[in-house]
Amino acid sequence: MIKIIASLSFFVSLLATQFSLAQEAQFPLVKGFGGIYQVTEATEKPDPDLDYYILVDMSTGATDNAEISRWVDNMARMMNLHGISGVSKRQMHVKVVVHGSAIFTILGNEEYQKRFSTDNPNIPVYKALEEAGVEILVCGQSLHARGVKTSELYPGVNVALSALTTVTTYVPKGYTLLRF
Repeated sequence: MIKIIASLSFFVSLLATQFSLAQEAQFPLVKGFGGIYQVTEATEKPDPDLDYYILVDMSTGATDNAEISRWVDNMARMMNLHGISGVSKRQMHVKVVVHGSAIFTILGNEEYQKRFSTDNPNIPVYKALEEAGVEILVCGQSLHARGVKTSELYPGVNVALSALTTVTTYVPKGYTLLRF
């Protein structure tokens, strides 16, 4: 009888663990993108009383132009990971400077279709990031080096002189630099 009770207890615990691992992805700050999961046992997490100043230096392009770039989605994940810990949108001061091969992720849909024969899957993510308060910048030097006109960009993008000067301007102002 004790073996049956112990076995039953083990299976109930195993089943409960499986249900807790099968939770739905959450999108607290960037709606619909960058899904993340609550980790109740985490002892290290963002402080909901702090303001976060983050500069994302994104230079890595997409591996498949028909799919959302994992690096663009990772920006949404970073925002949502702070949000699930109670950090509000107004406490997140995030700028993304896009350069190198990543600039193709911010092309407007018409130009993207010309170059890659598919709609730009990154535009909805960038729109959701902007709605969450993220400022999207593109390196003007990368635009010229790759022959991209500002008129070919997604309309929410602002042009910076360069990624280099954006980094050297915001890091001394206290922004944490993340490289994607």
